[in-house]
Amino acid sequence: MNGQDTGLTNHEVTICLSGGAVLGPFNATWTRDEGGDVRELVREYDAYLQGEKQHRFKFHLHDTYTNTVHTLILNFANVTGICDHVRLKPHGG
Repeated sequence: MNGQDTGLTNHEVTICLSGGAVLGPFNATWTRDEGGDVRELVREYDAYLQGEKQHRFKFHLHDTYTNTVHTLILNFANVTGICDHVRLKPHGG
């Protein structure tokens, strides 16, 4: 990626829980200047899977399409997977 990575990225986040329950999908957006914790959620969960202790439990996913915020409070011990589907901008322009 180039140094001008200030564009909006559109995420669709789905969280799978122990026992088969699913949370989401949640639409979420992220920019360098503002936005929620969508990338931090994935990073924190990845670190947890690699043996680090969970430090955060509350994450805010900002949805600019509906002008809402999804607040997720998660115990990673009960999470079996997180799918972060990212819609990229089309090339060209």
